[in-house]
Amino acid sequence: MDKVEPDFEVILKSIGRLLEYKNHKYGNVALEPLNIFAKFGGGIGQRIDDKLARVKNSEGLRKNDVVDIIGYLILLCRDKGWSNFDEFMD
Repeated sequence: MDKVEPDFEVILKSIGRLLEYKNHKYGNVALEPLNIFAKFGGGIGQRIDDKLARVKNSEGLRKNDVVDIIGYLILLCRDKGWSNFDEFMD
């Protein structure tokens, strides 16, 4: 039975292209995080920062970006116990 060996050079080149794509899309947030929400919201805050970086580095605003940010902001509100916003109504 022949064993198929992976071509590591092909795999590494493909992973390299993926990393370059992600770095272009999100900016260099892995090494230079935005730390806007992350410093207050832990993991959820970091995800919000990642989404903001993606928007910052995009050529246009996408509905998916907005929905992702809204979703993470709602999760952050839940995590902080912020469930009533009546105080902001005039």
